[in-house]
Amino acid sequence: MSEFKYVGSELELFAVAHNWKAYWSSRIRPFIAGDVLEVGAGVGANTPYLNRNGSRRWVCLEPDPVLAAQLTLNLHQTNGRREYEVVCGTTKSFGANQFDTIIYIDVLEHIENDRKELETAATLLRKGGRLIILSPAHQLLFTPFDAAIGHFRRYNRPMLRSISPASLRIERMWYLDSVGVVLSIANRVCLQQSIPTKAQLCFWDQCVIPISRVLDRCILGSVGRSVVGIWRRGSGEE
Repeated sequence: MSEFKYVGSELELFAVAHNWKAYWSSRIRPFIAGDVLEVGAGVGANTPYLNRNGSRRWVCLEPDPVLAAQLTLNLHQTNGRREYEVVCGTTKSFGANQFDTIIYIDVLEHIENDRKELETAATLLRKGGRLIILSPAHQLLFTPFDAAIGHFRRYNRPMLRSISPASLRIERMWYLDSVGVVLSIANRVCLQQSIPTKAQLCFWDQCVIPISRVLDRCILGSVGRSVVGIWRRGSGEE
């Protein structure tokens, strides 16, 4: 089998989106507990934002060997006081019932057979464990940039519900970055850019995200450029 190679080019570009990362991670962290599997950890840009709750074990899973090597180096340099496990592979690399939390941050849209991927992930969860997904929202906003970085789709809440593993129940779903939706629609209709510039990304991160943080709560997460889904395995599941 040939080695997996990630085709995206956005990891370094979005690594500077500190306000955005701080925002979505603050909404997700309360649901993270116990032994954690971070699927598609990339170069580790999200890991420090997520791992602030004193989890017992944190495994960073990355299928691309080049990214996995960089991930190991980055985590050692920036988080030397914490020990992470870096595994180059897929969710099939693990046995059943190993984790309390499994996280996909902007990853599921890169996986062609997303339903099967989540079914595999569900088998890795212990009783009471959670599956957490953050993905770009709304197929209407799918652009050439999505295709260029290996996205098969964008999601909405009905789409996520339709691929729910049978052994898990949906705990919560909501959208993030309501103002970002307006910018995305404007870009699609007017600018038609396939790749955002660094200046545009900085404007979005520094000016738009603070407004979205307030507005999202006012509209109860009913609209947004990204969607969050949280599932839980019932304590009675065998």
